Amino acid sequence: QMVLLLCASALLYALYRWVIPAVAQHHAGLALLWHEVMVEWMLDTVTRSTRPQRLLGAVQKNATRGDPGSVIQAIDHYCRNKEWAMNVGDEKGCILDSVVSEVNPATVLELGTYCGYSTVRIARLLPPHAKLITLEFNPAVAAIARQVIAWAGLEDKVQLVEGASGDFIPRIKEQFGVKTFDLVFLDHWKEYYLPDTKLMEECGLLRKGSVLLADNVVCPGAPDYLEYVRSSPRYESRYFKSHLEYTKVEDGLEKSVFLG
Repeated sequence: QMVLLLCASALLYALYRWVIPAVAQHHAGLALLWHEVMVEWMLDTVTRSTRPQRLLGAVQKNATRGDPGSVIQAIDHYCRNKEWAMNVGDEKGCILDSVVSEVNPATVLELGTYCGYSTVRIARLLPPHAKLITLEFNPAVAAIARQVIAWAGLEDKVQLVEGASGDFIPRIKEQFGVKTFDLVFLDHWKEYYLPDTKLMEECGLLRKGSVLLADNVVCPGAPDYLEYVRSSPRYESRYFKSHLEYTKVEDGLEKSVFLG
């Protein structure tokens, strides 16, 4: 009976550690179910902490304070080797970096801060005196993001706001003194990509040449948003093929230039 128990335990461990993660690397639905539901719940239960708290712990343990590059490296290493998380990730992060460098924006809006990974990627590339406003709906996650951004030494470049995008976007001009955004990074709830884009248009937050960059347009996907920016005469749109963060599942970024 003890041998059977040991064999069962070994089999379960192998399934958890190697077999299911290997299959999930190539299957979109399984990847999201496994990482976003099963593993997160198991680790939350066992460690009595949250994924954002564990990410912060990895940063504090492995990253050099004041060094944004080391913060990015610490999170990527943790997510590739310990626990998946819904950052834009290292592969798509390089595409994000290239767009930020190309646009060289003075004003940036990020919708969906999560733990601050993409915020750090963007902020470290901004010119002096640029303004990055990032919005996070979950206050507990926003508290973690503030610490990650501060650890990277970028708190002076970033204004993190808590709240819902639909409430926040109409108040931006009055509350933050921003006329228009040079770059908008959409990485929040996918069903809000389209309504929030239309709301930004209505509120006059986009100028001719403003760039929208949207993550996860294939997995989990934002089909209505894609259809809109690709068919509207108001946008010139291009797809950058890549993979879902830390997997081999196809995903990508959509870069859309507002034509006015």
